Amino acid sequence: MAKKDSTFINMVLVLFLVTAVASTALGFVYELTKEPIAASKLAKQNSAINSVVPGFDNQPNEEMYTIESEEGYELKVFPARKGGELIGVAIETLTMSGFSGEIKVMVGMKPDGTILNYEVLEHKETPGLGTKMDDWFKSEKGNRSIIGKNPGEDNLYVTKDNGEVDAITAATISSRAFLDAVRRAYETYQNNPKTEEGGEQ
Repeated sequence: MAKKDSTFINMVLVLFLVTAVASTALGFVYELTKEPIAASKLAKQNSAINSVVPGFDNQPNEEMYTIESEEGYELKVFPARKGGELIGVAIETLTMSGFSGEIKVMVGMKPDGTILNYEVLEHKETPGLGTKMDDWFKSEKGNRSIIGKNPGEDNLYVTKDNGEVDAITAATISSRAFLDAVRRAYETYQNNPKTEEGGEQ
């Protein structure tokens, strides 16, 4: 019986040591990769801002503020200015309605809400289908493009839902989700107006 007890204790000790070593290794890897991952995300964010609201001469990241959507999501707003005048905003928006869950999009808008451009930041949609949203809604083919449209004036829903926008072929759920994120950016921004100095209007 003593031999069995000894074997059991040894097994527990070995398991404890393996767990401790694994935990330490994971912690080390996390600390090692944390800063590069953050830097990569920041670079991607800056690139998206430049893409969706071109022509600014300020530092939108330094003026970033958050607004809350009706659903409780926090959206990031990056004011783009030229010569001190607001020429547009880049809004980091999201939806949880994608085929595979969350989709994050950076939407560039003029102060009146007209869409300048967009960049898809994160998603897990089906390769070859939902992934087409990266370019689909910029295409001049049919009624795909949302560029130059205003969610307050244009019906930015897919045609299957009596809207004006052609859904991605075989990816209607992804298309609905993408447009949901875009409308959320517009509606949340319009419901949280700011003055040039950043105060409430």
